Amino acid sequence: MKILVIGGGGREHALAWKLRQSPAVEKLWCTPGNGGIAQVAECVPGDPGDIAQLAGLATRLGADLTVVGPDLPVSLGIADEFARRGLRLVGPRRKAAQLEGSKIFAKEFMVRHGIPTGRIYGICDTAAEAYKIVAAISGPVVLKADGLCAGKGVLVTASQDEARAFIARVMESREFGESGARLLIEEELTGPELSYMVLSDGERFVSLAPSRDHKRVFDADRGPNTGGMGAYSSAGMLPPDLEERILETIVRPALRGVAHEGHPYQGFLYCGLMLTPAGPNVLEFNCRLGDPETQPILARMDCDLAEALSATADGKLDPARVSWKPGASVCVVMASGGYPGKFETGLEITGLSEAAAMPGVTVFHAGTKLEGNTYYTCSGRVLGVTATASSLEAARASAYKAVNVIRFPGVHYRTDIAASAERAKVAGD
Repeated sequence: MKILVIGGGGREHALAWKLRQSPAVEKLWCTPGNGGIAQVAECVPGDPGDIAQLAGLATRLGADLTVVGPDLPVSLGIADEFARRGLRLVGPRRKAAQLEGSKIFAKEFMVRHGIPTGRIYGICDTAAEAYKIVAAISGPVVLKADGLCAGKGVLVTASQDEARAFIARVMESREFGESGARLLIEEELTGPELSYMVLSDGERFVSLAPSRDHKRVFDADRGPNTGGMGAYSSAGMLPPDLEERILETIVRPALRGVAHEGHPYQGFLYCGLMLTPAGPNVLEFNCRLGDPETQPILARMDCDLAEALSATADGKLDPARVSWKPGASVCVVMASGGYPGKFETGLEITGLSEAAAMPGVTVFHAGTKLEGNTYYTCSGRVLGVTATASSLEAARASAYKAVNVIRFPGVHYRTDIAASAERAKVAGD
């Protein structure tokens, strides 16, 4: 097979890395890619926001299959465009992708299909409406910009001042453009979070290894939300009875629901869950793999990803052919100083070879560029240092050992990725 991967972050590096291991893959491209992805795939210019250009690129390259990483092309309807041209692609059609493209659509969808989620306080088309609703709430509240905001369009707060400032930024200053034209206000859910992803061919689905992300920028879950500061996955982190409850109350109803509404779901569906005392509730749906959860998940995959994705595109996914290694994996994100706010780029990175040479360690590049033989930073999240081992404790130790040999000016990372895993597991029970 000749495969094209769309995207240029750590998730796409992990996808390309795993696809490269398949004996069925003859040629692998990534657009636009990054400095690290160039190690395993040919990087070609492209704009993830131009679906016609991407379809043209797949045609010119003669790609047998295209795999979409980021949310933007999915929400713009890349699957519809590729289908119109007779091109094979893994990803949901545009109408199904509204589950991620519109927080309000997703919330109303969950209500229609009885999927457990936090109750709605209000859906606002104006800042005035939002101010009024927030003023009437005493205690924590969740505010979500309706559209795509690169993981930064959500605020959880008990402060009226913070809530009002967020409304002003999103709805009046339009920090996120039209994505902030509408605002969803809902109750705060409490408990451990869980990232539960499945791969569906439109009829059958297979669950991926469960994982847990760390969204806040600082240790102990302090500071603003980010795209993700690290993640982990381990065998046994999800009790079988709890997993069955997730499947029965969330995954199957969601897949049945989109099919019932005329849009059978094909591709990756990410269920961002809160394991509340009353049971699992949906925080959000994403219509693609999570980042950085993809890195530790694919590090534990014990099967041929190219074969699974090709079967998915053909509607012939065989869940029995997807399997996972025992043990655990941990991914620690190394970010630019100042992220998720302002940060410098173009800073030299050292220690990559030493880290990658460590047993069980893979360094996924999220925001790097390669000039000559030197790597430089070019984004907020720069690297996803990932380690696998027989236990979570060993994987965590290996990941941080590798992190400690990598350097660039202003580097920032959390020191507690997976540290609270046992406590979260117990709470999840």
